[in-house]
Amino acid sequence: MNGRGPEDNAVPHAWPRFDELGADGATPPGSSWGVFGDDDQRGTINFLTADRVHAATTLVRHGAVYGLDYPINHFTPYWSGTREAARHHVFSNSDNHHDDYLDGFYLQATTQVDGLRHIGDPQHGFYGGRTRAELAPDGPAIGIQNWSESGIVGRGVLLDVERHFRETGRFLDPRSTYGITTDDLEDTAGAHGVELRGGDILLVRTGWAGHYLELDHAGRERFNADFRSPGLAHTVDVVRWLWDHQVAVVAADNVGVEAFPVPGPRSDYYVESEERAPRGPDHRGMLHRPLIALLGMALGELWNLDPLAEACAADRTYDFLVTCKPLHLIGGVGSPANAIAIR
Repeated sequence: MNGRGPEDNAVPHAWPRFDELGADGATPPGSSWGVFGDDDQRGTINFLTADRVHAATTLVRHGAVYGLDYPINHFTPYWSGTREAARHHVFSNSDNHHDDYLDGFYLQATTQVDGLRHIGDPQHGFYGGRTRAELAPDGPAIGIQNWSESGIVGRGVLLDVERHFRETGRFLDPRSTYGITTDDLEDTAGAHGVELRGGDILLVRTGWAGHYLELDHAGRERFNADFRSPGLAHTVDVVRWLWDHQVAVVAADNVGVEAFPVPGPRSDYYVESEERAPRGPDHRGMLHRPLIALLGMALGELWNLDPLAEACAADRTYDFLVTCKPLHLIGGVGSPANAIAIR
C-alpha cells in the first residue's frame, strides 16, 4: 500500500481525499459533511456500495464461520464505572413456557458498534453539524437504525498488529498506551500480504481483550484502577489514512479503538479550553471525535478477534466476508455488534 488509498476500479463516486474535505470553508476541515448528501444519516457505511458487497461474498472460501461477539456481561466490572452488568430475568406462564428480559442492559458494554449519536465534536457538534438539541431520545436523526435497516456487510480485513509485533521481535504491551501508527498498520498489512480496498471493514487486533479476560475479578479491579490500552494513535495521520482508504468500519479488540487514556495535549485533537467531563472517561482529544462526528465513521469496540486471528495466521489469508447487524433501535446511540466473519 502506498498510503494514498487503494485503487478500486469499481468505485462509482469520486469521493474527495481527506485533505480536500472542508477545503471550500462551507464545512469544517477534515469533515465529510455533505459528501454523501446534505442530510446523510449513514456516514462511511456509504462506502459499502452494492458492487463492493457483492465482491466481498466471493471471499467465502471454506464456509468457516467465526462469531466476533463476546458474551453479554463478559467485561464486568466495566472499566469506566458507568456501565453496570445487565440482569437477566426468566419467567414462565406455564410449565411448558419460558420468556426472558434484561434490566439495566447497556448497549455498549460488550462487543458493540458506536453510532453517529455517540460522540460530538466540541467545536462543531455532531455528525452533519447537528446540535445536541436536535437529537431527541426517540427521534430518528443519525440513529443506529440507519445502519440496521440494511445491515453492514462487506470485505473484512484483519490487521493482527499484536502478532506482527511478536513475530518481528517487538512486544505490544496490553497494559500500555501505545499508539498504533499508520506505519504499523502498513507494515502489518505488508507482512500479512493483504491490501486494503475501498469499503473495507478493518479489524485491528491489539491482544488487549484476551489479556483482560484472563484476569480474575480482583485482577480486573486492580487493572481498572490504572486503566490502559494500546490502540490507534491520536493523530491526524491515522484519521487521514482511514478516510483515504475509504474504510467503512474500523473495529478493534480493545475498549475504544484508539489508545487509552488519551495523551492530553499530545493528541492532535485536544482542545485546550474544554473542561473535563464530571464523570466517566476523559473524552478530550479522543480519536472518536474526528472519526465519528466529522467523518461519520462506524467504530467497533471489544470485538472477539482471537479465534479469527488464529485461523488467518494458519493459512496466511487475512480477508473474508463480515456481517454486522446493529439493533433496529430508532434513535439508538450504539448497539451490540451481532458480527460474524465467514472465511
